[in-house]
Amino acid sequence: MADIKLSTPSVLAFEAKLLPSDALMFAGNWDENVWQPIIVGEKAVRGTISNRLKAATANDPAKLDAEVSKANLQTVDIAALPHHTDTLKLVFTLRILSDLHIPSTCNDPAYQEALAAKVKQYQIETQFSELAKRYAQNIANGRFLWRNRVGAQAVKIVVTANKQHFTFDSYDFNLRDFADDQQINELAKIIQFGLMEKHALIKVEAYSQLGQGQAVFPSQELVMGGGKGDKSKFLYQLDGQAAMHSQKIGNALRTIDTWHPDFEEIGPIAVEPYGSVTNRGAAYRQPKEKNDFYNLLDAWMLKDKIPSIEQQHYVMAMLIRGGVFGE
Repeated sequence: MADIKLSTPSVLAFEAKLLPSDALMFAGNWDENVWQPIIVGEKAVRGTISNRLKAATANDPAKLDAEVSKANLQTVDIAALPHHTDTLKLVFTLRILSDLHIPSTCNDPAYQEALAAKVKQYQIETQFSELAKRYAQNIANGRFLWRNRVGAQAVKIVVTANKQHFTFDSYDFNLRDFADDQQINELAKIIQFGLMEKHALIKVEAYSQLGQGQAVFPSQELVMGGGKGDKSKFLYQLDGQAAMHSQKIGNALRTIDTWHPDFEEIGPIAVEPYGSVTNRGAAYRQPKEKNDFYNLLDAWMLKDKIPSIEQQHYVMAMLIRGGVFGE
C-alpha cells in the first residue's frame, strides 16, 4: 500500500452524517403547555420608495418628489404569535449516522482504503469528542433559532434522546466560544455514539419567549422563474404551518469552525469547503493560503502531510457535512 501513489478520484462523495428534519413552529405561553401551529398568512402593504435612486433622479427635487410619491404596493407572507401567546416553540429531530470512513461513492479503491485508514485513526485518537461537543453546544445554545433567538426574554432547549432528557438555558452558553459543560458532555456522548457505533436520533424542542403578538421568522422561500406574481416575500410552510428548512438548521449545527484564520474578528463559521459566509460575501478559507478543505485533504491524502489536530477536526467535520469532492 505504501508503494502506491495516490491521486484524487474523479468521483468521490460522502453522505451527510447529521440529518436534521425541517422544524415546525408553534405558539403558546411560557408558563403553560398548550401549543397551536403558527399559520402563515398574507398581508398587503403600501410601502415607500426607499431604494437607492440614480443620481439624475436623486439630485433633481422635482424628479425625486415624483418618484417617492409613488406607492410601493406589495403582498407579503407573515408569521407571528397570536396576541394571547408570548412564546415560540420550534421542534425538529436530528438523526446521526455512523460509518464516516465509507464514502457513498468512490471510483478509486486504493484512495478509498487510504482515506478509510485516516478516518479510523482519527476516530481512535479523538472518538469525535471535540466535534460532538460542538454540535451539542449548538443545540444547547439555540443557534438554530437564528433571528427567533435575538432579544428573547428567555430561551430554553429540551432535548430527548435514548430515553434521556436534557434541559438547557440557552443564555448560559456563548455563541462565540465552546466551553466545557457536564450536561453538554452527556449529550455529546449520544452524538459520539451515533457517529461511531450505530445511528442515534435526537428530538429537539426550543422555546423562545418573544412577547405577545411578536413576529416569528420561518425560512424564506426562493421562488425561481416567474411564479412570484405580486407577492414579494414567501415564507416556508408545511401544510400552512410556519417552518424552517432543514438546511438552515443544519447550517447552524455545523457552525463550529473556530479554526479559520479570521476567528478573532468574526467568530465561528459554518463548516464549508472554502469557509464561505454568504451574508458577508466572503470566503475565510482561501486556497492561496492552503487552508481550504481541498488543499488540506489533498496534502493529507496525497502527500501524507498530517494537518494540525484543529485542521483535522475541520476536515472530518467537512466529511460529516457531506458533499461531492472528486477531481
